[in-house]
Amino acid sequence: MKKDFLSITDLSPKEIWEVITLAKKMKKNGQFKPVLENKTLVMIFEKPSLRTRLSFETGMKQLGGNAVYLTGKEIGIGSRESFKDIAKVISSMADTVMARTFQHETISELAKYAEVPVINGLSDLEHPCQILADLLTIYEIKGKIFNTSPYPSPDRRGLKGLKLAFIGDGENNVCHSLALACAMLGIDFVAASPNGYFMKPTIFVKAKQLAWGPGARILQLTNPYEAVKDADIVYTDTWISMGDEKEAKKRVIAFKDYQVTTDLMKLAKNDAIFMHDMPAHRGKEVAAEVIDGLQSVIYQQAENRLHAQKALLVYLMAVEDDIH
Repeated sequence: MKKDFLSITDLSPKEIWEVITLAKKMKKNGQFKPVLENKTLVMIFEKPSLRTRLSFETGMKQLGGNAVYLTGKEIGIGSRESFKDIAKVISSMADTVMARTFQHETISELAKYAEVPVINGLSDLEHPCQILADLLTIYEIKGKIFNTSPYPSPDRRGLKGLKLAFIGDGENNVCHSLALACAMLGIDFVAASPNGYFMKPTIFVKAKQLAWGPGARILQLTNPYEAVKDADIVYTDTWISMGDEKEAKKRVIAFKDYQVTTDLMKLAKNDAIFMHDMPAHRGKEVAAEVIDGLQSVIYQQAENRLHAQKALLVYLMAVEDDIH
């Protein structure tokens, strides 16, 4: 039975750790064994991309497979071609679909009819592939292993009890997926956003329901200084996501007090790291001295998109046993 990856919650905590463990192993070993030989990934892009396209296309080639790039315009999703027709045709010729779309419903509709795994490369609701790379990065820097089992249960991993503070647009797809992932893995998650820019209620409620472990919290605040206090990870994203350009002036005013500055970072723990999924806008959501400073791990985070995507592809195509 095929397995889709539309939301970070499509993987259980155990499965998330299996993917991260696999990604870490492949990164360490420089794993280029052609386990995806003769496999094809179709990549559908309605939005521009650097890291998503580069990581998926490079990952497929390193593992012996092929990647086909298609724009939403040339396919005519939902206009020139129906969701069903697109999904059925792709399923007959390819092994996996990755779609980067404006509307989450587009990916959901493709997954409904596709007979091969469908991956959410980004939608207006979630960005789960980014979060796999983020978790791998946090694990590399902050994680501890408490036993030697290849795939230990998540309560034996060292991310439980960490605190992640997200500063900026709470209704952002990255914020949504981070909140859900943190909830599942026992990480405290605190988002600081202006009124009117909180997480979608459905996501916030779901994250609260998924939260586990003593002290694990999912909070929404308006005060960024309160949110960042004693944080292990400080995370931000653009104030103006793709599709929000018409609100640019309004958003710059609304978020003017939510820039991640050196003063804000001083309230986090001394060994706190700064994260940003990029593209970044220095002088807006983050000060240049922070994103280019010693606490920033944005390039490690970006590189890990490749390793996380490779592990995800191998996992969804059920060939992971071939690389152990």
